[in-house]
Amino acid sequence: MIEQIKQIKTRLKELEQELQSVAVAQHTGKLKAISQEYSELKEKAELGATYESTLISLEEAHQTKKESNDPEMIQLADEEIQHLTKQKSKLEQQLQVALLPQDPNDKKNIIVEIRAAAGGDESALFAAELFRMYSRYAEQQGWKTSMISESRIGIGGFKEAIFEIKGQGAYSHLKFESGVHRVQRVPETEKSGRVHTSTVTVAVLPEAEEIDVELAPKDLKIETSTAQGNGGQSVNTTYSAIRMTHLPTGITVSMQDEKSQQQNRLKAMMVMRTRVAAHYEALRAKKERDTRTSQIGSGDRSEKIRTYNVPQDRVTDHRLKENWHGIPHVLDGGIGEIIEALQAQDMKQKMTA
Repeated sequence: MIEQIKQIKTRLKELEQELQSVAVAQHTGKLKAISQEYSELKEKAELGATYESTLISLEEAHQTKKESNDPEMIQLADEEIQHLTKQKSKLEQQLQVALLPQDPNDKKNIIVEIRAAAGGDESALFAAELFRMYSRYAEQQGWKTSMISESRIGIGGFKEAIFEIKGQGAYSHLKFESGVHRVQRVPETEKSGRVHTSTVTVAVLPEAEEIDVELAPKDLKIETSTAQGNGGQSVNTTYSAIRMTHLPTGITVSMQDEKSQQQNRLKAMMVMRTRVAAHYEALRAKKERDTRTSQIGSGDRSEKIRTYNVPQDRVTDHRLKENWHGIPHVLDGGIGEIIEALQAQDMKQKMTA
């Protein structure tokens, strides 16, 4: 830990020099990133300084006890040693957590993509319920949710919903929600009372900024068309709809929710930047398997992570192998306990690693 504290102090000095640089001051994105890193490291450095100071005081107390012949002084030294030993143990625990490898995306805003999968209309209805669940949870955290793109069905469900959540630590809270969510219940249209199983996929992506990934114009193919409504009915006669393709990866984004082509282009670019960044991050993580050992599950959309069993009023998270009751509360945004349990398990696995 002492060695890591030294490395943090060295990095802080480097950051201080960068913050004084004119080039950095003129680049808003870099200034923001460096300032954030400096702030985080400064907290760790201060904790490290307290730990080092405690070690010195503890050594001095031991030395005083060793050299003194005065019973009263020895008793005071013993009391000081007892106090400082407890403080040292507490600081060591705090430092162990603080010095764990941090996910650089944890404090970022996120883009959430919810898609109906198996189960037809029932799946689309559940997709809408998950959208509401995350929206309500975000509201409880004081975050802001805004829809980017949606595809609805007539009875109120979502075939697809892509939305942004802006708020400090949004990714650190919701990153474990990526995967397949399964609901088991009796649909209202089911006359025989048979329980149906439907699935919805959720992808939680840290929102990429221009500083994170640069999209070169030569790598983008952009096509425009008139926006279409349900059944192919024309929504407008202007070429406002955008279809964007990232040629190196083949990733495509379609956007037509806004009336303005420029607005649709900006939204498409934001989603494209985020998906491309996630694509390259997945490739990097595949090469460096150790970086995933501390994660709960792979976060892959093909992985079944949670089941919502309505007849039994039970939510099961398959990664934790734990159950929670009160589905109406959970779907109303009450997923805090589940998220805290996932974060605690992640921390435990990181500490073990």
